[in-house]
Amino acid sequence: MRVLVLGAYGLIGTAITQKLLVHGHAVTGLGRSATRGKHAAPQAQWIAADISAHITPESWLPLLSGIDAVVNAAGLLQNGLHDNVARVQRDAITALIRACETSGIKAFIQISAPDAKLTSDTEFFRTKAEADKALQKSQLDWTILRPGLVLSPHAYGGTSLIRRLAAMPVIQAVMLGDAKIQTVHVQDVANAVLFALEHQLSGVDAALVEDSPHTLKSLTLDVREWLGFGAPVATVSVPLFLGRGLARAADLAGYLGWRSALRTTSLKVLAAGVLGDAKAWPALTGQTVRTLDQSLRDLPSTLQERLHARAMFLFPGLLLTLSLFWIASGVIGLLRQDEALAVIDGTLPASVGKPIVLAGGVMDILIGLALLFRPAVRFACLAAVLLSLAYLAGSALVAPQLWADPLGPMVKVFPAIALAVIVAALSEER
Repeated sequence: MRVLVLGAYGLIGTAITQKLLVHGHAVTGLGRSATRGKHAAPQAQWIAADISAHITPESWLPLLSGIDAVVNAAGLLQNGLHDNVARVQRDAITALIRACETSGIKAFIQISAPDAKLTSDTEFFRTKAEADKALQKSQLDWTILRPGLVLSPHAYGGTSLIRRLAAMPVIQAVMLGDAKIQTVHVQDVANAVLFALEHQLSGVDAALVEDSPHTLKSLTLDVREWLGFGAPVATVSVPLFLGRGLARAADLAGYLGWRSALRTTSLKVLAAGVLGDAKAWPALTGQTVRTLDQSLRDLPSTLQERLHARAMFLFPGLLLTLSLFWIASGVIGLLRQDEALAVIDGTLPASVGKPIVLAGGVMDILIGLALLFRPAVRFACLAAVLLSLAYLAGSALVAPQLWADPLGPMVKVFPAIALAVIVAALSEER
């Protein structure tokens, strides 16, 4: 069977793609980057496409040639710089459903969410529910699967959020600690998709969740233990208003291209609980869903996982520190031009020195601002390194006395270079 998988190198899509390939199915993966797709599953064919651009059945038809079944594992948490939740989760999928009917494709599997309702107060859930409804009204052989909090070897989305929280040093801060969560191993989701395709299920709408829910507090502590971090000295409950403030800041960062797992939608989802009927799918198929303990036992927990959790916990602070360093450097340089010119007095005439000081201040500020813009962050890090090296070389020529300054202004440039290299290394997009 040739299967088109949307979101095929995402958290769930990767597992589905690999499962289908192992069982002899031909997979065409669709994602924004064919190159990233080939890295995730080189045996699959890949189509580079922005789902939000395909909101008419006609735009989908060329992509469905030779396809026997469709699996939609694509989704967006919230709107952002390049993200439009309604277009991706509702408009494009509704158009795809109609295109499948036109092209004769029968099997369509939709990865939805346990609490996706038309009356939801989040666009994430509402648009999922609208696509679910369109699929249920179609002539296709449809299956809707609703995974709980997905646990995976890959740290994206909810998995990443829990790992980052669990990486807190000394104490464990928890927000919405009493929220009820049911988890599912990503391979159980992939197994369900494979079963639905090979058994030609139709008209099935089922949650994929473990039997018993956990509180978010106990889940975080379990993941902390699984990662191999020591037990916290104390577990502190964070007031919701502080979390909402952080989430709103992350919402704004979304329009700079940052896809934080902790946004307003995340808080609303967690507050409502991630819960579903655990009995329907096993009763229908005989398949079981792993418990949290079983999922953690079956996932790797090595130095790699610990380093990643720590690095991602620290990354926002590292990025903001680097950005503020460059902005402050530029602002101070512009405000105190006379003092800056005095450093190079006698080496360069004022007619030359002043433009250099002004240009340096402006470039510093531009680098600091560019670091906050997700698509430009790696370029900004490179610019920061190159400009730092230029400052070091320039100071050696026109102000060598700075190298002997007891406060070490030039020596301190080297940690700034190292921080820029670290931020660049950690900022790769999935």
